[in-house]
Amino acid sequence: MPTPASRSKPLPSSTAPSRHVYDVIVLGSQLGGALAAVLLARRGYSVLLVEHDGTGPGYEHDGYLLPYAPFLTPALKTMPAVEEAFAEISLTPQLQRGQQPHVPELQLVLPRHRVDLHADPARRSAEFLREFGTGGERILADLAATIRQHEPSDAFFKEGPPLPPDGMLESWNLKKRLRQHAGMEAEPRLSGTDEPSRLLRGLLPFTVHLDQPGSPLARTRPLSQALQTPWRYPGGRDGLRQLLFDRFTELGGDLLSPDNTDTYVAEELHIEGNRFSALKLLRSDTLYRASCLVSATDAGALRRILTGRKKHRALSEQLDLSTVKSFLFSVNWVVPEAALPRGMGELLLMDTQQEGELSHLLMQIHPARDLQGKEDPARRVVCAGGFVPASIRDLGEGYLQNLALRIDNHLDALMPFTKDKRLLRSAPYLDASAVRGSRLMPHPHYVFDTEAVLGVTGLKQQTPTKNLLLAGREVLPGLGLEGEFLAGIRASRLVQEMLKKKPVLKR
Repeated sequence: MPTPASRSKPLPSSTAPSRHVYDVIVLGSQLGGALAAVLLARRGYSVLLVEHDGTGPGYEHDGYLLPYAPFLTPALKTMPAVEEAFAEISLTPQLQRGQQPHVPELQLVLPRHRVDLHADPARRSAEFLREFGTGGERILADLAATIRQHEPSDAFFKEGPPLPPDGMLESWNLKKRLRQHAGMEAEPRLSGTDEPSRLLRGLLPFTVHLDQPGSPLARTRPLSQALQTPWRYPGGRDGLRQLLFDRFTELGGDLLSPDNTDTYVAEELHIEGNRFSALKLLRSDTLYRASCLVSATDAGALRRILTGRKKHRALSEQLDLSTVKSFLFSVNWVVPEAALPRGMGELLLMDTQQEGELSHLLMQIHPARDLQGKEDPARRVVCAGGFVPASIRDLGEGYLQNLALRIDNHLDALMPFTKDKRLLRSAPYLDASAVRGSRLMPHPHYVFDTEAVLGVTGLKQQTPTKNLLLAGREVLPGLGLEGEFLAGIRASRLVQEMLKKKPVLKR
């Protein structure tokens, strides 16, 4: 095994909570579970959140805290149900203050063109007409329509539909609701064969967790949200999760994470009959019990901690329906801010002119951060990532190093003369091996051996284990970040129905 570029900090001494019985345990660090935990704590339930698979605020390499992958956060207004949930937990102001625009909003890098997608329509129009002449007018019209394509389905998702439906009654109710909402299956407007349209469609994989989305809804809604407001959140996905974790502890929830204990990794999931009974953690003899368990970790990770899998075959079979098809492989360059080319945007989508893996690269520029998270205004991190087949993990380190070199070559072509001034080059999949959770893929794509309702669903939230719910990114993979949050919102509602307790709201 190679020597890791950085070593994890010594684990803190255990500060496990004194109580061992809860209303709800949330297992895993994915955003749907984090939101479910905050909502339930806000409504007065006793909640234990076990991070288990968290990657922390980034990974360490040679004194820098680096991102795992590029990450986009649409504005709350494009996700109405999520907006309501964040308002309930009083996080809307913090989220809106934290979100930052890229300058320009997005830059397209083509073999013979570089185009800025400014938020200002006049500047955007001038840019496209200069680069593409009269053909730019049609692309602009398609782009303007695409940015609004999430709107016809907003009201449907705001109602909190049962997705995925469980059983005949929920399926019937879902079909009834769908008849009340027109425009749910409108075809994507960005359907042109020209280079800019094809490249803009290349942003879609970076917004969803579904391999090869085929339905109109999965191809329009997440892309529309991202193109309307491709915001950056400090710390990316991990920073957004930390925002939820902080609010959770403010509301009195118990959090087990690498920041406060060495017992935050699940070892065994105990099920008695067809009900979850207890959770055992690594380095601890304590059994944590709860009336419900919400899983916010990947299906494979949950399956590995099941005890007596033969006894719980139905649950194992449900989890087996999900398979990782590809994942986002990224490289970070740390460079002086002055070494970046003039006119280079903060968010770039590049057409690499390659088929298959790394066909498109998404690049995001961040201020460099030290190990305490302090930003260095004179240095920047260029984080570039593209999707590769999950099978390459079996091809050895040499193949992964070659992938990183291919990304290096694209960065070198984009930023000539910058490579010689590079302060650090780091690939998280190769260089973060000593950090707990670094092998957790920050952005996987899944395939499912299930019916994809509306083309956006994956695993059902309700499981054969009656009090075990799923709230991870495999529930609504075709809706991307919004799908993660919607899974958490619905999980919190299902927990309340199970417990039949009158919630007592907390401030």
